[in-house]
Amino acid sequence: MAYDLEEQEQLDEFKVWWKKNGSIVTNLVLAALVAYAAWQGYGYYQNKKSVEASALYQILTVTDLAKTAEIKTKSATLMENFSGTPYAGRAAVFAAKANFVANDSKSAKSQLEWAIKNAKESAVQAIAGLQLAEILYDEKNYDGAQKVLTAISDKGYEGLKANLQGDVLMAQGKPAEAKKAFENALNNLDEKGKLHQYTQQKLESLGV
Repeated sequence: MAYDLEEQEQLDEFKVWWKKNGSIVTNLVLAALVAYAAWQGYGYYQNKKSVEASALYQILTVTDLAKTAEIKTKSATLMENFSGTPYAGRAAVFAAKANFVANDSKSAKSQLEWAIKNAKESAVQAIAGLQLAEILYDEKNYDGAQKVLTAISDKGYEGLKANLQGDVLMAQGKPAEAKKAFENALNNLDEKGKLHQYTQQKLESLGV
């Protein structure tokens, strides 16, 4: 193939450049290919882990709540070996429920705390926070309950959060603050829901 003078000069320049920089370019390309392959492999690995976790979680959720030892083992597997998936946090909340039913509030609180810290879904973190705050409220640890509630950031649970905050504030003898919390709850709860009606009754009973 014949080249004109300009093309030949460009080709010669490229040959000189390649002689100086070709190995660097080759290494960069190879590095990029290796990185891409690793990324693809990681994606496959993560997907495989998620599928495995999903299967384990499905088995966990059909386990009788009375079988706390079995639930503890299954949930621990998800929490320890599949912590990077959404199912780990869900498993912790499920295990907490089983322990609470079995009157083991200490274990329930520990699992809920784990979910709040490690769950990959904000909704699961919020649910865990609400359940933990409820337990602390029942234990009359009002400051602890308020601290947990304040940390809940998922706006989808604002109504439930505010309602429980109102209960805690009432128990602390702070009716004015409780009123604000209940009003906030009413603004965020379903108007047709039973909790909305119940919250309205609590608000009216304050008389402030």
